[in-house]
Amino acid sequence: MAPLLALPEGGEWVVILIIVVLLFGAKKLPELTRSAAQAMKEFKKVQSDSEDTPAVAAAPTVAAPPTAAAPTTEHKP
Repeated sequence: MAPLLALPEGGEWVVILIIVVLLFGAKKLPELTRSAAQAMKEFKKVQSDSEDTPAVAAAPTVAAPPTAAAPTTEHKP
């Protein structure tokens, strides 16, 4: 049975790398990798923060039924 998702191998990575360099330019690549690394660090930080704090089950809140407005006794002429 063939795998559902085939990952690139060997020479395919070289072709992908050349295409990326041609699209973005060699000067832009370090900036792109730096921002990707920063995004991954932020993601891991948020993920570890959420694992450190246990999820608190909030009690369901029931909205109070609206109260009827009291009739006013003022009459306008």
